Amino acid sequence: MPDSSLAIHTTGLRKVYGSRFGRAPFVAVENLDLSVPRGIVFGFLGPNGAGKTTTINMLLGNVYPTSGSAELLGHPTRDTAARAKLGFLPEKFQFHDFLTAEEFLDLHGKLYGMSAMKRRARIPEVLEEVGLFSRRKSRIKEFSKGMQQRVGLAQAILNEPELVILDEPTSALDPLGRRDVREIVTRLRARGMTVMLNSHLLSEIEMTCDQVAILKGGQIVRQGKIEDLLGATAQVKMRVQNISTTLIKELTKLTGPALVDGDRIEVSVKNDEMIPELAVIVVKEGGRLMEMIPMRESLDDLFVRVVEMDTPR
Repeated sequence: MPDSSLAIHTTGLRKVYGSRFGRAPFVAVENLDLSVPRGIVFGFLGPNGAGKTTTINMLLGNVYPTSGSAELLGHPTRDTAARAKLGFLPEKFQFHDFLTAEEFLDLHGKLYGMSAMKRRARIPEVLEEVGLFSRRKSRIKEFSKGMQQRVGLAQAILNEPELVILDEPTSALDPLGRRDVREIVTRLRARGMTVMLNSHLLSEIEMTCDQVAILKGGQIVRQGKIEDLLGATAQVKMRVQNISTTLIKELTKLTGPALVDGDRIEVSVKNDEMIPELAVIVVKEGGRLMEMIPMRESLDDLFVRVVEMDTPR
């Protein structure tokens, strides 16, 4: 039975492209199991060639899977009931730049099957949502890259979808443009929409997303909530005066090997509860704790570690 509590659900999804010009078949996606709850922002990550675009195309119904199944909003991906509640912004959107923002959205409203009355009501709403209402009569060719991305977002939410898939929505944007897109995505989540976000800007993903999946070689190697994947503090950096060999020895009993450089000490900890114990040891052994900085692994760090070292599991 389809699970209506999930925005996206795939089971054993696989895509093999057939041989061409004497080449062997290529497995783009292998045994992909994906569960995305409704109402969250979900980051879909992976290096180039990991299978992200193929997966998105299978979810959109543009590519048939070789095997496995995929559902959107509790319906098979090719079901019109699911597709009617879906919004999509591709990475390389081909804008009709001779149209004004209003004309562009009116065209896409017709493609969505929206009535003329609904289009007249909805187009000003989405232009206001993305901050382009004052430029509604301007031609898209006059827009900056950031403004084009925003009108593309307006197109993706024009039909009031329950699920929005955004493919690299902040690519080529400056920090202000990325902030604008991030704020729009946050507002969509607040209204109950599910947003699937594919981006190489991992700092943006870390600030915006509730959950992520990391794809490698067509398989998911990590999936879960951001805070669970990044875990607790990994490293602690300290600046200590009066460092002694006994102090270092006692620290390593708790943490394992310590890196010492002058008055700087760096140790690894398994959890945040160990941090106060470090301070106790330093003071007990005659050191003067001048500075302590807990360092949590970033999403960038996790991504590099997973892609370079881990094998699919």
